[in-house]
Amino acid sequence: MKHFSKYTTTIILSLLFISCSSDDANQTIGISKEIKDLIYFKGDEDASTVIVNAQSGPDTKLSTGEVDEIFQTFDTTDLLVVNVHQAQTLNPSLFEVNDITFDRAIDLNTESVEMIYKVVKYFKDQGRTVYVLGISFGAFIAQDLIAKKGADAADQYLIIVGRLDMNAIMWQAFSEGKPGYFENGITPIIDQEVGADLIDRNLDRLAAGLSMNRYTELLNTFEDLSNITYIYGEIDEAVGRLTDLEIEFLQSKKVNLITSSGNHDDTINDFVVQGFNEAFGIQLQ
Repeated sequence: MKHFSKYTTTIILSLLFISCSSDDANQTIGISKEIKDLIYFKGDEDASTVIVNAQSGPDTKLSTGEVDEIFQTFDTTDLLVVNVHQAQTLNPSLFEVNDITFDRAIDLNTESVEMIYKVVKYFKDQGRTVYVLGISFGAFIAQDLIAKKGADAADQYLIIVGRLDMNAIMWQAFSEGKPGYFENGITPIIDQEVGADLIDRNLDRLAAGLSMNRYTELLNTFEDLSNITYIYGEIDEAVGRLTDLEIEFLQSKKVNLITSSGNHDDTINDFVVQGFNEAFGIQLQ
């Protein structure tokens, strides 16, 4: 009886081990409800690689198109792509009733950066490879994420049509609700009148709340930013071209810098494929 009990125990333990091993093999990573409430996503929830998109705009509606377009364009094998809510997409009513103050806009941007960091950290803590994509307004969110949380918050970054040190006259005008643009990507042209649309004025204040930052100073504490690919347009009418100082700064930090001869939209459309390839190693379908 003693030996039988011993052998029976051994068999039971062996069966339990096999069962547990099988469970581990079939175990999924998934996405928690808390994180799902902060994102629009597409792809394999258990994918080993995640692209976290900082939405462009700014806009008051969470975009689905940016994620969908990635899936229509690129090889998304073993890839999860998510677009993260920002303060104004979670609470659009804040922008629809009254003019927000500039200080309020700055606080809301801080909330947006914390939101994307929460999502990035969640996937990193699961052991996944995490790439951050930031285009236009999203470029400033990505830059602020790096400045506040470190370049190692994510594995790689692709930043398209952003600015490190926006012209003061431009962000100050936006903070007052006055629209503007860059002539030939260099000369700021500012409307003298406040914009007529309330929501646009408030969204411009969000843009000003990030573009007021001097990222050549905020990112100067990092010796190596070689995990960033940065694309800019030489005649970008929306954010302006990078200055010589900005270019020299990025080069000094070993950033992979790509130059387009085009405007804002052309730079995005013509160079996003190259950017995905060089930053993330992701190819066309």
